[in-house]
This record gives sequence, C-alpha cells and structure tokens, in this order.
Amino acid sequence: MKVGIVQQANTSDIQQNIAKSLQGIEACKAQGAELVVLQELHCGLYFCQAEETEQFNLAEPIPSDTTKLFSEAAKKYEVVLVTSLFEKRAAGLYHNTSVVFEKDGSIAGKYRKMHIPDDPAYYEKFYFTPGDLGFKPIQTSVGKLGVLVCWDQWYPEAARIMALNGAEILIYPTAIGWESTDAQAEKDRQFTAWQTVQRGHAVANGLPVVAVNRVGHEPDWTGVTNGIQFWGQSFVAGPQGEIIFCASSSEEINTVIEIDKQRTEDVRRIWPFLRDRRIDAYGEILQRYVD
Repeated sequence: MKVGIVQQANTSDIQQNIAKSLQGIEACKAQGAELVVLQELHCGLYFCQAEETEQFNLAEPIPSDTTKLFSEAAKKYEVVLVTSLFEKRAAGLYHNTSVVFEKDGSIAGKYRKMHIPDDPAYYEKFYFTPGDLGFKPIQTSVGKLGVLVCWDQWYPEAARIMALNGAEILIYPTAIGWESTDAQAEKDRQFTAWQTVQRGHAVANGLPVVAVNRVGHEPDWTGVTNGIQFWGQSFVAGPQGEIIFCASSSEEINTVIEIDKQRTEDVRRIWPFLRDRRIDAYGEILQRYVD
C-alpha cells in the first residue's frame, strides 16, 4: 500500500489551507499514492488554544461544502482520503470528526474522536463532544482503516479494539506541539513519548502506524500563551515498531511511503500477542481505578 502524507502549516485563511491540502493530495498522487492522510483539523488554525464561542462558527455539518471539495479530490485523484473536520451535528453538539472518502468520492465512513483532552492551550472539551461511533475500522478499497485522532494515540485500549475489529493499519491525524517556554530537554521528552507510545501500539498489535502531524507556529490570539510550535515529524512505523519514515520538525512535506501489508501476517505469526491474550483475566480494565 502506498500511503501519502500531507504535513502542512496553517494560517487563518481557511481557503488557502484547503487549497494547500488539495495540492498535497495531488502531489501524493503524482508519487503513486493509493491512500492519502491529512493532519488533524487541516482546514484552519488549531482554534482550541482558547475558549471562545465564536470559534463554533468554524464547524460544518457532514456532508457540507467542505466535504464536497474533498470528495471531488478523492474522485479526481482516485485515492482513498482521510480527512479531519470540525463537525456540527446539531446546535450545541459538535465533534472532532475524521471523514474517509473512497476513490469514487463517496464517504466510506467516519470516526468521531473518542478521547478529548483539556490542557493549557488544548481546550478541546469546550468544543468537542466525545465520539459515539466506537472503535470501528472503516472498510475501503485499500483495506480496513483503523482511524483514530490525536489524543486517542495515547490510549492502548483504542488501538487494541481497532485491531480486534480487524483494522489493517492504525492512522492518527494529529495536532501536537510544544509550548515555547518548555526547556529543550522537556520538549525532547514529550516528542519521544509521543512517538514511542504509538510505536508500542504497532508492536502490541502487529500493525503499521501512520501518524500525520501539523507543523509551524500558531499564535495564541488571546495573548495568554506564546502559542504552539507544532512539531511535525509525521511518521510511519512498521508492525514491529520500526520507523519506516519520519518527516521534518519544521518543514511542510507531501510524500509517499510504501507499506507491506503482508508483514502484518508475518509478524503476527512470530509474535502472536493476540493468541496469548488472557481475555479471562482482564475484567479490571473496565474500571476507572482498582482500589
């Protein structure tokens, strides 16, 4: 499977951001992509740096004019396309939603972000209702895609359930970066933890992982913080956690990486973690904490 990655820097100009994403899809197709993955909330700035009700105006229903544009791109370039959009489901009900388009432009499925963070400069609980579609892979012409979104990538349960439901690849559209006042050592620890935990999901489930992050500095328009420096470094890991590709921490990139889907079968034969799971002994995992 040839997977295209579009790692981009965004501005407040939504139409310019969308045009850049569409150009990235085209560039990936020119390199032979069958599947193209965009970053989290790729149409605009990362608006969750502050809590403002006006930001809800950025949301759109699904389908919408925006989904129409990406549907047309999937059809034009004959690629399966993973997008990440701010969904208005109803008044007062919004989701962080990944929409997957088939090569003919139809919607193959969608995933609503399940784990919602609430940290300084990442005030997502103000905006997003937790997803209610579960951890269900999306069936496409290139395989069953286990699509999750950003904060989901820290949770082994999400990756495992996707795998148990037959996902052939784990995909994480992402928006994560550094606060400028953090020391370099702390920045290094944060990035290493982020990449390591996802490589762990690859190993534990015997599946390739594709994580596509945004890049560039986005200011906090309220002036409360110094904004976020998104660290890019989108990467692809194989089913033993091996790094197949890692992008720049500062540059935009449109590139294609080839994944050998047969390796999942091969790796699972030598590391049969699913076989040896003690499903009779895991009941406590459903508790918040075992006192």
